[in-house]
Amino acid sequence: MTILHKYIFVLLLSIAALTGCGTNSDNRANETPPQTPAAPSAPAAPQPADGGNEGNGGQAGNGADSGNGGQAGNDPANGTDQSPPPQTPAPTSPPSKPPAADPVSKLMSQMTLRDKIGQMVMVGIEGTEVGKITQQMLQQYKVGGIIVYANNLTSVSQTRALLNSLKQSSKEAGILPPLLLGTDQEGGRVSRFPAGIDKFPASRVIGNTNNADYANKVGQVMGSTMKAFGLNMDFAPDLDVNTNPNNPVIGDRAFGTTPQRVIKMGISEMKGIGKAGVIPVVKHFPGHGDTSVDSHKGLPVVTHGLDRLRKVEFAPFQEAVQQGADAVMVAHLLMSQLDPNVPSSMSKVIIQKYLRKELGFEGVVITDDMTMGAIGKNYTLDGAVIRSVLAGSDIILVGHEPEKQRLVLQSLYKAAQNGKIPADHINASVRRILELKQKYKLTNNPVPKVNSAKLNTSIRQTLQ
Repeated sequence: MTILHKYIFVLLLSIAALTGCGTNSDNRANETPPQTPAAPSAPAAPQPADGGNEGNGGQAGNGADSGNGGQAGNDPANGTDQSPPPQTPAPTSPPSKPPAADPVSKLMSQMTLRDKIGQMVMVGIEGTEVGKITQQMLQQYKVGGIIVYANNLTSVSQTRALLNSLKQSSKEAGILPPLLLGTDQEGGRVSRFPAGIDKFPASRVIGNTNNADYANKVGQVMGSTMKAFGLNMDFAPDLDVNTNPNNPVIGDRAFGTTPQRVIKMGISEMKGIGKAGVIPVVKHFPGHGDTSVDSHKGLPVVTHGLDRLRKVEFAPFQEAVQQGADAVMVAHLLMSQLDPNVPSSMSKVIIQKYLRKELGFEGVVITDDMTMGAIGKNYTLDGAVIRSVLAGSDIILVGHEPEKQRLVLQSLYKAAQNGKIPADHINASVRRILELKQKYKLTNNPVPKVNSAKLNTSIRQTLQ
C-alpha cells in the first residue's frame, strides 16, 4: 500500500468514528431519562383537638397522596419543566365552634360568693314549718341544704307540706340549684319517717341475713319512701365495723362486726338507695366502730395503726369508693396514729391523704354535725369550720342552734372574702356539690299527696 493509500484509509476511519458518535447520541435521546424524585405530598390538614371533622381529615390525606404525587413525575425528554408544580393546599377542616359551657360552669359564673358559701353549708331547722329563722337562712344566707330530724316530721301530711314549703321558699329566695333535703334514715333506732309509715329494721338485723340482694331491696324501698316525701339525701348507710361490743353509739347501726359483712351488706344497701334516686351518704369515715366515746358528747380517740385501719376500718369505705359512692361523711374522731392534732373532720391528713388520695374518692365530703360535743367541748366553732373546709370538707353540717348556724355562715364568708380560704378551693367544692345535684336531677317540683298505704305495702312486701 502506498503512502497515499494509507492516508486515505486513515481519513476514512476518522470520518466513520465521528459519524458513530452522532448516532449513539441520538439513540440515548430516545431513552427514558432518570426520574427526579416525586415532590413530597402535601401534609394532611391539622385536625381539631377534639377529633372533630374526621371525614374532612381523611379526604385531605387522600387528595395530597394521589393527586400531587402523580403530578410530580415530569418527563424532561418531552420538554416539560422538571421543577415540581405548585402544591394544591390540602382542604382544611371548617373552624370548630367553641364548646358550649357545661351547665355547672354556667351556673357557677352567675353565683355570688354568698351563693357559693351557702351551697357549702347544710343546716337544721326549728319546728315543723318554715319559720322566720329558716326563711333567713334561705333568703339572706342562701344555704344549699336542709337536714330534718324526727322532731321536724310529725305526720305524713305535715312532712310532705314541710318539704314542699322548703322547696318553694328556696325557689323564692333564688337558690339554684335546688336544695339538698336530707335526713338520717338508717332504720332501727335511727329512723326519721313520720308516724303512719312502717319502721325499718336496724342495719344489724339486715346484716344478719347475709343476703346482699335483700339489703339492696331494703335500700330501694327506703329510698323510694324518702323520695315520696320530697327527700333527696340519706345519711346512710353506716359502714362502720362494730368491733367494740361496748361501743356506745354504733352497735346495731353497723351491718356487722367484720369488714367482709359490712362490705357485702352495706354497699348493697348503698346501691339500692341510689337506685331509688336518693343520694346515699356513707359514714362515718375513717371508722367509728371501735370507739368507747359517743362523738355527740365528747371526742373519741382511735389508737390503731395504719395496717389495722386499712384492713378493718378503711376497707368498707374503700369498696364503697370503688363501687361509685357519691358522698362520704367524715366523723369527729381523733386518729392518734395518723393525725394526733385534730379530729378527722378537720384533718387534711385524713381527708386529703387517705380519703382523697389513697382511697381515690372524688365526690362530696360532708362533715358530721359541727354542733356535736366532740367539737364544741374542744374547739371554737368558727375556727373549726374554717379549718375543716381548708382540710377538704365540701359541706359543713350544722344541725342545731340558729346562732351557731349564722356564725358558721358568717365565718366562712369572711374567710373567703379575705382570702384565708382561697377562691379556687371554694370553687372546687361548689363544683362537686353542683355536679352531685345535677347527677340526681334535683328539682323544686312539689310532691303530690303521699299514699301511705301503698308505701307500707311496699315496705312490708320487701321486709317479709
